[in-house]
Amino acid sequence: MSADSPVLQVEDLRIAFREGAAERAAVHGIGFSVAAGETLAIVGESGCGKSLTAFALLGLLPGNARARGRVRLEDHDILGLQGEAMRRLRGARIAMIFQEPMTALNPVLTVGAQIVEAIREHDAVSAAEARARAGALLARVRIPDPERRFVEYPHQLSGGMRQRVMIAMALACSPAVLVADEPTTALDVTVQAEILDLIDDLRRETGMAVVLITHDLGLVAEHADRVLVMYAGRAVETGSAASLFATPRHPYTRGLIAARPRIGSGARQRLAEIPGQVPSLGAVPRGCAFAPRCPAAGAPCRETLPLLEAAGAAAERVACLRWKDLHAPEQSPVSLDA
Repeated sequence: MSADSPVLQVEDLRIAFREGAAERAAVHGIGFSVAAGETLAIVGESGCGKSLTAFALLGLLPGNARARGRVRLEDHDILGLQGEAMRRLRGARIAMIFQEPMTALNPVLTVGAQIVEAIREHDAVSAAEARARAGALLARVRIPDPERRFVEYPHQLSGGMRQRVMIAMALACSPAVLVADEPTTALDVTVQAEILDLIDDLRRETGMAVVLITHDLGLVAEHADRVLVMYAGRAVETGSAASLFATPRHPYTRGLIAARPRIGSGARQRLAEIPGQVPSLGAVPRGCAFAPRCPAAGAPCRETLPLLEAAGAAAERVACLRWKDLHAPEQSPVSLDA
């Protein structure tokens, strides 16, 4: 792998669930790449396929799911790997932080024992060396009094400290890629900021790539370099975080930005919302899946599936038949006017 190659490259990723002799598609041809030291945010409402995409990267899809396409991690094509071959990479070269650490951690083992286990799973070190490394990791993720926490159980820790333990386990073998699936969902706002700042600091320190899965655009604005917006299993917009917030081109992206709560905006205002909901697997409409919820949709939108196309700078792409009509430099970034 050359110095300027992406550490993670995903091409035409498709995920479907088997139901008897039939299959229901859940993710349709997603593609992206992430460079060392970069954070890519995958954004969308619940049910859009972003967490499925994350699970596919680590070979953690349920048994009735099938993934096709290509996932290249450093010099390895990993999508088809199974069993021991995948276990050697998972945790060592690509690791994951889950939404709810209380369910991800083993309740009958101390947190120190769990980190030691993660280290010795991949590195041939003595128990004493693994314990020393585990203690250093707890200190590295800023857990107060790490020696005492080392021998405590998950239920004895706060939600924020449990998530720090998950980060320590993920970093145990210095992975090239860290996938963070809604890592702050169960935490209060102050602890959310601390956890994301910690991940940012560790990314800069280690040079690892980060894939941040979230529905919270506030997190994206502050912590991501690039963004991929998903809707109903498809990418609808992708580009730099700065460009996406300054000039969002897809009506769905604009709706997500408009729906962000704003503190200190003066007079009380009704929170903007996107009507309707993400369609279920068996009810995705023909044409643009967002058309039934889109205030700018026309008849062609309900018949023709839009594909990603270049929009502005080389890295900006959008899948919308009307984006050129809707986009104008002087337009408000959150306008949804047709």
